[in-house]
Amino acid sequence: MATDTPPVPPPSKDAVHAALATVNDPEIHRPITDLGMVKSVEIDAGGSVAVVVYLTVAGCPMRDTITRDVTAAVSAVEGVTGVTVELDVMSDEQRRELATALRGGKAEREVPFAKPGSLTRVYAVASGKGGVGKSSVTVNLAAAMAADGLKVGVVDADIYGHSVPRMLGADGRPTQVEDMIMPPSANGVKVISIGMFTPGNAPVVWRGPMLHRALQQFLSDVFWGDLDVLLLDLPPGTGDIAISVAQLVPGAEILVVTTPQQAAAEVAERAGSIAVQTHQKIVGVVENMSGMPCPHCGDMVDVFGSGGGERVAEGLTRTTGAHVPVLGAIPIDLRLREGGDEGRPVVLSDPDSPAGSALRAIAGKLGGRRRGLSGMSLGITPRNKF
Repeated sequence: MATDTPPVPPPSKDAVHAALATVNDPEIHRPITDLGMVKSVEIDAGGSVAVVVYLTVAGCPMRDTITRDVTAAVSAVEGVTGVTVELDVMSDEQRRELATALRGGKAEREVPFAKPGSLTRVYAVASGKGGVGKSSVTVNLAAAMAADGLKVGVVDADIYGHSVPRMLGADGRPTQVEDMIMPPSANGVKVISIGMFTPGNAPVVWRGPMLHRALQQFLSDVFWGDLDVLLLDLPPGTGDIAISVAQLVPGAEILVVTTPQQAAAEVAERAGSIAVQTHQKIVGVVENMSGMPCPHCGDMVDVFGSGGGERVAEGLTRTTGAHVPVLGAIPIDLRLREGGDEGRPVVLSDPDSPAGSALRAIAGKLGGRRRGLSGMSLGITPRNKF
């Protein structure tokens, strides 16, 4: 004799909350339950669940993502027959509490990467002159490290010549929660740029103090979370931004990008020498556009000469008194340029290409380094013996 299957009882609130705890805010990357974003959960006798979720701001660009993720997580709970998600908006007080919580209970702004004990490796990517591919190197190193499982952020510190969002494929907009900025992500990399705040292709016409303030806001007001690596794409030369980086993040290490050309190498060495005045470490030199495979015979053609990277490294070693290595040489590769124009870093779109392989090897050296004592406070105070 056939027996009726007993009805599945409706889920408990504990089960639904456990499911909601698996949903991360797409910008903050923490569970919405930990962020106080779950306003209410109602379950009727038939197993239908109604969830009300707080958005941080009314125009949250991730509202559809949050709705989809909450629906999927709750629908997977046994006994749930239907899910409705309603969105509300946090009050000013709730946003202030959230911002304070994200700062670790501190309401004041600070640069987390300058704090004693910070384990984030900060690399300031510098060049002596423009056009050597510094931004291409920055973007591809960031994407390669993120693909290797590291938590990576990029600050487009080239305020006048910002180009990182396009090259990284970051078309999202930052979200502001009180005085805290949530950076968009692309290819697993968090990124912030002045280009995300200016209309169209409008130029930025600022003097030094405004440049310093912009960089300070990018470092202190943006919620970066717990990063393994932060890359700063500096403008060419040794101007205001390079000095501001040394002041705001004294533990940042300088990565010098040059081409093989003698003239470019001389200027790159000059840019790297700022480390002597700012007491920063130079992590190494990257030679970009190091040669091009001949389409007929396959031999390398030195379009821009050769040996520029070695000359810069040797010169900086003499100037600083510390060994400065050449971390790698990147050949001229059409796919590198195309990837930058299309927002598809070559280390992801064609990782085994000559340029992709060289960049991934450099990223492996930088991403695999252990953070030492350089730039960190040891908490030691000199004591007068007399």
